[in-house]
Amino acid sequence: MRSLIIGTAGHVDHGKTALIRALTGVDTDRLKEEKERGISIELGFASLSLPSLGTAGIVDVPGHERFIRQMLAGVGGIDLVLLVVAADEGVMPQTREHMDIVGLLQITRGVVALTKVDLVDDEWLDLVREEVGEYLQTTTLAGAPVVPVSSITGRGLDELLAGMDRVALTVPEHPASGAPRLPVDRVFSVTGFGTVVTGTLVAGRLSVGDAVEILPEGLSSKVRSMQVHNKKVDAAFAGQRVAVNLTGLEVDDIARGSLLASPGHLTPAHRLDVHLQLLAKAAHPLKNRTRVRVHLGTAELLGRVRLLDREEFKPGEEGYVQLELEGKVAAARGDRFVVRSYSPMHTIGGGTVVENGTPRYRRFRPEVMEQIATREHGTPAELVAQHLAGLKVPAGAGDIAGDCGLSAEVTGETLAFLAAGDRAVAMEGLYLDQARFAALVETMTVKLSAYQADYPLREGMPREELRSRVFTGWPAKPFAAVLEEAARRGAVVLSAKAAHLPGFVPGTAMRETGERAAGLVREGGFLPPGWEAVLKELNLAPEPGSELLQLLLREGLLVKIADDAYWHRETLGEARDLVTGHLREKGEITVGALRDLLGTSRRFALPLLEYFDRERLTRRVGDVRVPGRALG
Repeated sequence: MRSLIIGTAGHVDHGKTALIRALTGVDTDRLKEEKERGISIELGFASLSLPSLGTAGIVDVPGHERFIRQMLAGVGGIDLVLLVVAADEGVMPQTREHMDIVGLLQITRGVVALTKVDLVDDEWLDLVREEVGEYLQTTTLAGAPVVPVSSITGRGLDELLAGMDRVALTVPEHPASGAPRLPVDRVFSVTGFGTVVTGTLVAGRLSVGDAVEILPEGLSSKVRSMQVHNKKVDAAFAGQRVAVNLTGLEVDDIARGSLLASPGHLTPAHRLDVHLQLLAKAAHPLKNRTRVRVHLGTAELLGRVRLLDREEFKPGEEGYVQLELEGKVAAARGDRFVVRSYSPMHTIGGGTVVENGTPRYRRFRPEVMEQIATREHGTPAELVAQHLAGLKVPAGAGDIAGDCGLSAEVTGETLAFLAAGDRAVAMEGLYLDQARFAALVETMTVKLSAYQADYPLREGMPREELRSRVFTGWPAKPFAAVLEEAARRGAVVLSAKAAHLPGFVPGTAMRETGERAAGLVREGGFLPPGWEAVLKELNLAPEPGSELLQLLLREGLLVKIADDAYWHRETLGEARDLVTGHLREKGEITVGALRDLLGTSRRFALPLLEYFDRERLTRRVGDVRVPGRALG
């Protein structure tokens, strides 16, 4: 059975709640004040069984003009509108405003219930029916069936139910993919269970045990249990009305207008790029910086309209604008919204969210308008390519999917397509625009070239220094990914801790000096000279001499035994052989024995034995050394 939400619309006193009661047996007016005044003030909820689709959810909205904000909180997730028009009054002002809202939200499927037919004669009924049909031609419900009914006598109820069933069959199925999102329209507490929120799941699938985030508050929770149509379920799907019992939250933590979402999927922001349509019947042009009321999902926020390419919108015009809100909202690409004037409050327009959390653009920039147009209408390849072009740091496919409003599957296919066409670079599960990657490699090349000129004896620039000079502020993972990809492409050469350009050989300019230095140490045998003595012999200053020493140590030509004790690797090999032979013959060796064996001094004998201890050639037992693990 497909999920379906039916929402009422219509003027106050036209019998919406009475009709729902006649169809379902449920009185959606639950507040004392509603029963006393005989009008709906808050949203009401019920379930309706349709012959072909099974159980549908019903949202009954207030009709009075004073409660339009409550009405707007209920219609955002509906699939089919049940427009209620009283036969004794016909189309009224609130009928028109409700239908303006239905049109702005692009709800195109519905049925009209012509109520209170028991109060009029057939001739009058025909006149009203014709009037309603003509009016609908100017709305998104053009051609919708009009069914005369009476909630008192029951006339037409079966025909109305059949009509809703036929129209409901034309409603597309809600996609099961995507992260779950549920705009909260009601919050209450149940004794023994805690906080419960209700709303229409507008995307994805929600399961018991799922971690969720409440936005814009930024609260974390888990789904303890759920109900759909008053029945306990383990999972709920897009298009269903759901009651969600949350863990660890109080009723006061959440309010209507909050959004229950998958953690990390959306980031609340004060600014939205939107495609705005101003109603042709709007009383005045919409000027730049006009303060308005924005209704998105179940939230109502105050904000201002920044017109990007003109000074005012005339009634009936549309285009791209920025909404700068006074509070944060978590919106997704494609979400519909409605705008009302600040005072007096009238519906003046609405549209579609293009992107959430964008920068404040400079006005009258054609390239800005082109970017927004691409984000609204572009193909997946255009959307992802444009998004990548704006990234400074590589991003994962999941983040890109969320930012572009695409499914994980489509995003993955698109990224693979862009990478195959050399428009994107894929690296360690992260992605970056090809031009941005090339610019980074060029900057690295310049920095490494300069560094190698300044420090010709070093193996290259230390990775962390490169990170601070070229990749300032980057996390370790994306930095490593770009570096490894540059190395894979042959742009740089990496060692354990450094990077250099291809063809660079440390110490080329001082190779002869290095060989002379190593030769002096080799000539010293088991009594090698200190490094300062070597530098003095070579007439070399301390700073380049230190660089030369590090080069010889990296290349393994010299080995550091202790502070200011450097041995030539061949000399050290000879000492190792002599010590190994002595241990196999004697079973142990002392500092004095080593001194005599090598003809060296105690200054070198003790640190040499400690070096062999670290190498596990020897193992200290008291004052002697015995064979270590390296000798078996």
